[in-house]
Amino acid sequence: MRKLLVYLKDYKKETVLAPLFKMLEATFELFVPLVMAAIIDQGIQGGDVPYVLRMGLLLIVLGLIGLTCSVTAQYYAAKAAVGFSAKLKHSLFSHIQSLSFTEIDTLGTSTMITRMTSDVNQVQNGVNMVLRLFLRSPFIVFGAMVMAFTIDVKAAFIFVVTIPLLSIVVFGIMMITMPMYKKVQAGLDKVLSTTRENLTGARVIRAFNKEKEEISNFEEKNQALSDMQLFVGRISALTNPVTYIIINVATIVLLYTGAIRVNEGTITQGQVVALVNYMSQILIELVKLANLIITITKALACANRIASVQELRSSMQWEQKAQGESKAEKKKIYAGADGGTEETGTDSPYVVEFDHVHLTYAGAGAESLSDIDFKVKRGQTVGIIGGTGSGKSSLVNMIPRFYDACAGSVKVDGRDVREYCMEELRQKVGFVLQKAVLFQGTIRDNLLWGNKNATEEELWQAVETAQAREFVEQKSGKLDAQIAQTGRNLSGGQKQRLTIARALVGKPEILILDDSASALDYATDAALRKAIRDMDGDMTVFIVSQRASSIQYADQIIVLDDGEMVGIGTHDRLLTNCKVYQEIYYSQYPDQAESEAG
Repeated sequence: MRKLLVYLKDYKKETVLAPLFKMLEATFELFVPLVMAAIIDQGIQGGDVPYVLRMGLLLIVLGLIGLTCSVTAQYYAAKAAVGFSAKLKHSLFSHIQSLSFTEIDTLGTSTMITRMTSDVNQVQNGVNMVLRLFLRSPFIVFGAMVMAFTIDVKAAFIFVVTIPLLSIVVFGIMMITMPMYKKVQAGLDKVLSTTRENLTGARVIRAFNKEKEEISNFEEKNQALSDMQLFVGRISALTNPVTYIIINVATIVLLYTGAIRVNEGTITQGQVVALVNYMSQILIELVKLANLIITITKALACANRIASVQELRSSMQWEQKAQGESKAEKKKIYAGADGGTEETGTDSPYVVEFDHVHLTYAGAGAESLSDIDFKVKRGQTVGIIGGTGSGKSSLVNMIPRFYDACAGSVKVDGRDVREYCMEELRQKVGFVLQKAVLFQGTIRDNLLWGNKNATEEELWQAVETAQAREFVEQKSGKLDAQIAQTGRNLSGGQKQRLTIARALVGKPEILILDDSASALDYATDAALRKAIRDMDGDMTVFIVSQRASSIQYADQIIVLDDGEMVGIGTHDRLLTNCKVYQEIYYSQYPDQAESEAG
């Protein structure tokens, strides 16, 4: 929790004024029993009505001053807590954004969402309550005991015994429940994870008629969370009855002792009433303190979970600034993909190089990629094909450095990707993921993610190249047409074409299409590939696809099988000497397999 207090540094005034005004309120509250004692002993017993009225007016003044102090304190406490929460969320979100895919995969999306929302809210409540009550409640408890000593020392010793007993109960329950609340938050993570999986995979679940199994799975995890919350709730619930028992027993003893002392003439009736009032104040404040302790316990458990994320450091370190020279400063002439010559901005004739690359995901038992070795010239189109789980996406994910090689090196423009700063490398690479992801807003807003400074003409050019112009022009508002969250008001093919257009707006040197045309028909797919080939500039294109037709005209095709590169070359060459490619191709074109066999 201490590590998170740094986010309160801009609210020093509020963190001082909130408890200060609460202490002022508590001070005025401690004078109330003395005024009541004076009203009873002097006003009522003496029949002095004006005195009673004056003291009654004083009570009203004390109440109004206390109310003003309380409202002021709550205002400053709320301002500090909400500001603290906002800064913490910004910092946590920024830190999560800095983590590599490895850490994000390890933590899990549902856990990060829980810590960004529920955990931060719990910590916010904890900060708010601490500023309001953490000093006020102990001050009143010990202040009431001191005031009791000013009235009668013998009766005040009842307070000396009562307060430690109450402290043992309150802090003992706190020590028991604190680790339990951590388990409750972990259980909440599991419930959220299951809920998220069911929402994102609703169609798959229904397609395979797994609703009952998923409902059963959710109910099991939800019941486990409920049982855990009930168990820790029962222990926390002991706080109030136990404290009430102790306080009420102490009040009975105090009344008995007070009666004897009044009979002896040592103290007055008003002073006994004052002592009982102080005992009642202690009861109320200790109940508040008990609830505060529960809130603090939850907040501390959540703060530790947040701190554990913030302490997590990315396994991927980036250069802080671009080190490469500009294209205008460094030009070289090399053989192009078409056999002619081309001008490039680096010392290397290859735009992408994989030098005996191996990749193992965190926690995986085996390598996902083994000894991947190939080179790609500028302007070439590279097809990547293979069976499900063969490592196609893993391979292309290493070009923009979503994951780092465990052995070997990946180079872009002759430089190891580890030598680039993030912005420089990601500007070179346009990536279209397998799952088309669009954000809530307009089509224009989504396209501008590729280049926020793109002109209207550049946006329409990208839309046309991505074969999306026809349906965009039909929409009301065209580029300003609204897109629902995740693009749910668009078809699969429309979403894929817009994500491709978004990548093209950035005019990348390297365009990676990771099975991003799977929802397109063959004619649209072919038109898309032709439009990309006809674009100005020498853009290098990687096409990951399950369709042989999508990659058969590529300059070179990489065939993967179980994480290994089992073939590389042109379509004709691979049909001759690569068994895996033959199986994939002829499974999709059985007529050609029969004709060749015949």
